Amino acid sequence: MKYGVVAFPSKKLQDLANSYRKRYDPHYALITPHMTVKGVFEASDTEIEQLSTKISNVVKRHNPFKIHTTKVSSFSPVTNAIYFKVEPSEELLNLHEDLHSEEVGGKAEYAFVPHITIAQKMSSGEHDDIYGQLKMIGVDHEETIDRLHLLYQLEDGSWTVYETFRLTGAEN
Repeated sequence: MKYGVVAFPSKKLQDLANSYRKRYDPHYALITPHMTVKGVFEASDTEIEQLSTKISNVVKRHNPFKIHTTKVSSFSPVTNAIYFKVEPSEELLNLHEDLHSEEVGGKAEYAFVPHITIAQKMSSGEHDDIYGQLKMIGVDHEETIDRLHLLYQLEDGSWTVYETFRLTGAEN
């Protein structure tokens, strides 16, 4: 089964992201707006129980952290995805690194670019047109993230929460 670890932003930021995702993201109905902290990985039922415990132990060592979305950006030309850029704080980068230790499945597949996707899988022309518009509108939002969620993918392609972990910093 496929799993991933994400942070869900506040309803306010989710509503803003969804105002674009409704029109420009074919995954709109499959997953709530989120910031991926550990990308998709495969695990069996037995493996996920062990990994869940390891993820819980990692998350407990970290305090809640602030995220600041500062602009609309794009992964073009690699992919026609548009997103709210989340400024990479030291806390967020350390958490990401800890979630990619050998004990929790090893190195990340891609460089970590904290973001919340608002549009994807568009033609290049559509991407360029929409990106130009969204860049002018921009975004500037700050909030605190105090929990992470281990998600799993259902047969219909949608994602649902397997377990929620609170960032407490209790085991620093």
